[in-house]
Amino acid sequence: MSSDNSTVLGSVLWGHPVCDGWSNNTEGAIYHLGNTILFLGYMGGSGAYGCLFIFGFLAPSFLCLSLWGWMTVCGLDVFTWNLLLLLLCLAQICHLLYRLRQEGLPSEELTTLYQAVYLPLGVPIQVFKEIAGAFENRVVELRAGETYAVEGKTPIDQLSFLLSGRINVSLEGQFLHYIHRHQFMDSPEWESLRPNEEGKFQVTLTAEEDSRYISWRRRRLYMLLSKERYIARLFSVMLGFDIAEKLYALNDKLYIKSGVHLDIRLPSRGACTSPGQRGWGWHGWHVHGWLTVHDSY
Repeated sequence: MSSDNSTVLGSVLWGHPVCDGWSNNTEGAIYHLGNTILFLGYMGGSGAYGCLFIFGFLAPSFLCLSLWGWMTVCGLDVFTWNLLLLLLCLAQICHLLYRLRQEGLPSEELTTLYQAVYLPLGVPIQVFKEIAGAFENRVVELRAGETYAVEGKTPIDQLSFLLSGRINVSLEGQFLHYIHRHQFMDSPEWESLRPNEEGKFQVTLTAEEDSRYISWRRRRLYMLLSKERYIARLFSVMLGFDIAEKLYALNDKLYIKSGVHLDIRLPSRGACTSPGQRGWGWHGWHVHGWLTVHDSY
């Protein structure tokens, strides 16, 4: 068996005439350009964009080598192999672009939102697409001075998240606090109602400056949360954090006004109601009206 292998190896290495001299002629500019591009192409990195870089360089390289095989070498095998490799590179580029398009987001604002809010939480891009699909990838604009909600009139039928700008929250004409970018605009209202309950805003939300936000319709978001437990837990954490931020902001404002820091973990004596009534207490506390209730302190 070893003698047979030695025979095959010998026929490969020494079965052809040895070069008796090296030519001083070069193969031309197209050949050297193709190999230069080939060399640069293999400097690409990993991942989808790295592969796109590699195949983006390999395609013109094999194009140059195909032209070299057709015009200079006049070899059908050289031309055919390089043409085949060129076609494979183009097919791979199309596949990578399609994959990146499938994994990408439809707008720059949604990409920024994902990178700033959801990516740090470890939310996969496909899960974020489901969340974005619930608001139909639509961004709503609110001009300065326009109202998002009017106390006692606007029904609580959606949940909104501010992408840019600033929202003024007031109660009976009294300023309470601001809602800043990457905060929920109506998280207290959302948490104050059960899925089968209806209610109206107890505060007025007005755009302090030109603002943009996304909005989930109440029924559609409840359907998504009921089907996807991971998304339901995610919204629970985000809403809880948002409400806590609003509570602490109001507590800080009250401290500046009266010099007293209240323990917001406990129910308020001035806000006690019957056990069955929602809208007060820790879990159903209406955060926006909290400061006015505690002015007596």
